[in-house]
Amino acid sequence: MPRIIMAECKQEISTFNPVASHFSDFRVLLGEEMLDYHRQVGEEIGGALAVFDKHSDVTLVPTAGMSANTSGGLLTQDSFRQLCDTFFTALKQEGEIDGAYFALHGAMQAEGENDPEGYLLEQARSILGDEIPFVVSLDLHGILTDRMLCHSDAIVIYHTYPHVDFFETGSRSAELLIKLLKQDIRAVTARVKIPVLARGDEMITETGAIHECIEFAQKIESSKGGLAAGVMWGNPFTDVPELRSNAVVVMDRDEAAAQQHAIDLGQKFWAHHEKMQVPLTSLESAALQTIQAKTGTVVLMDAADATSSGASGDSNAIVAELLRHNYPGRILAPVVDARAVEKAFQAGIGAQITVTVGGALDPHRYQPLEIKPTVRSLSDGYFRSESFGWRWNAGNTAVLQADNLTLVVGSRPVSLFDRSWFYANGQDPRHFDAVVVKSPHCEPHMFADWCHKLINVDAPGATSANLPSLGHTICTRPVFPLDDGVEFSPQAEIFQRR
Repeated sequence: MPRIIMAECKQEISTFNPVASHFSDFRVLLGEEMLDYHRQVGEEIGGALAVFDKHSDVTLVPTAGMSANTSGGLLTQDSFRQLCDTFFTALKQEGEIDGAYFALHGAMQAEGENDPEGYLLEQARSILGDEIPFVVSLDLHGILTDRMLCHSDAIVIYHTYPHVDFFETGSRSAELLIKLLKQDIRAVTARVKIPVLARGDEMITETGAIHECIEFAQKIESSKGGLAAGVMWGNPFTDVPELRSNAVVVMDRDEAAAQQHAIDLGQKFWAHHEKMQVPLTSLESAALQTIQAKTGTVVLMDAADATSSGASGDSNAIVAELLRHNYPGRILAPVVDARAVEKAFQAGIGAQITVTVGGALDPHRYQPLEIKPTVRSLSDGYFRSESFGWRWNAGNTAVLQADNLTLVVGSRPVSLFDRSWFYANGQDPRHFDAVVVKSPHCEPHMFADWCHKLINVDAPGATSANLPSLGHTICTRPVFPLDDGVEFSPQAEIFQRR
């Protein structure tokens, strides 16, 4: 009866966010409570459970489930040590194990450790042994390192962006692990490095050029001997040595096929690389276009302050620009500013206050904006995401209204890749003329399908799609679009453990 360890450790960070992440930012579930939680939400562990539960001869060994409440800045050294202690202690308590499934993200970074996931897998090997199979699931925005590949039997990658296949990725991972445990299979992985940092609409898997790559990867997976395939285009905001895009193919024994498929996948990706950037509109031009739009809602995409990508969430840049141009329409925007929220709570609902908003966390990029709003509502900040029903906590939250400006102000960053924070605080984006959305992409029905105009704004921020503006110092160069004249000569490297 195979005993399978299940473990989770997920966080995505931006090196360019000055606000450090801490262990307290993680949801930590140990043992059976990890399984209880994941049977209720559609994440990777839940998808794996749906597969494992069909096999009565499998014994599940839940260990540690750790996932950051949202993305953020560099994880402190002490917090990473605490995270590792929790992770490794849980693994050491479980005795003899036959296989392991690790749900990781891939875009962590800690003080003194540029490859946290690789370190976790390396140490897990030393605890669990070299002989048992490790299957690892990763976000396609993860950074894939040599150390991660050396200590894994197979990598399984998300196939969708915006991400809607968390559950399915876990299921694919579990099915592959079952094959490795019960069938005569030897996983061979081929990896092709692609010197590209990609952003933009062409990365949307339903409609963008990347669809060709994903479709090809799925065809490889379903072919004879195919075990897993995908492309990872990394997180360009996590400045680490092995930052780049990757084509990954896992086959049963067939090295030649794995190599050729990975090369073909890499070439399909490279063929579109020049389109894989975001056409951005300056702050001033975005404000003027918003003013010129006489009817309907203008959605102003502030991906530079996308908390789900690792930004601080305290940008007021777009709001300040609209106000500078005396924009007359109704504005809705989110912002993180604990001091403003505290003042609103002290005053109470219905009170008018004088307060500054924005620039509370990243003052080098944003200047505090003084307003005299009325406190319209107060809440504890707990809500569920519209997309997946996940539990989120924005801390104490206030809705502040100053003339035509409505701000939903939280005390801590929370992912904003849907409308749930607006809805949870009584605000419907359809009722406003201009809406600031702090996400690079939401599912189309949330904004793009109904808004009058959608503008990708070149605002300042730790997750700006204007990648050359960020100031990378660690990642391997040359890489597109940070450098000119980047060339691609695909070479497939082979990784196999048994």
